[in-house]
Amino acid sequence: MTLRFASEKDYAAMLEIYRPYVEQTTVSFEYETPSSEEFSKRFISLEGAFPAIVSEENGQIVGYAYASPAFERKAYCWCADLSVYVREDMRGRGAGRALTNAVLDILKRLGYRKVYSLITGENQKSLAFHEKMGFEIVAEFKDQGYKMGRWLSVFWYEKQLNCADCAQSFPKKFIKENYDLSRYE
Repeated sequence: MTLRFASEKDYAAMLEIYRPYVEQTTVSFEYETPSSEEFSKRFISLEGAFPAIVSEENGQIVGYAYASPAFERKAYCWCADLSVYVREDMRGRGAGRALTNAVLDILKRLGYRKVYSLITGENQKSLAFHEKMGFEIVAEFKDQGYKMGRWLSVFWYEKQLNCADCAQSFPKKFIKENYDLSRYE
């Protein structure tokens, strides 16, 4: 398994990993899989600010993780949101852990203070995974979303990356050439 930064040529494979999460599970609260154009726009909008990383095995993308803004207002700019998706047949083999470690370390080095993940209450594997990765529950939103014929609770997880004095400067611009992903494989 190798990690590398995602590029535009990877978006189609990443979308195919995401598709079953939308269409067959309550992991994603989207009802319809985004178009390739919409999916690409999401990642293009993150360039220069947040990492998007793919995990590859035998030339195939088996998972991806990325960070995005957690909130819109400037005072929240030290916070980020983490998303991780691994192909179903590759779960439990370390791709999610490697991807998460890489994104978290980069966010820490960029100067982010906290990173969040919102996880559907039914997604017990993800809840356990985030706890193993050092995240803590900060809130539970009961019956927050409705999908697949039922109301779903959402857990808000948080992990602190830097101490309060990180606010002495804004998070740095993300430049992928400054990071060696082989250390996380």
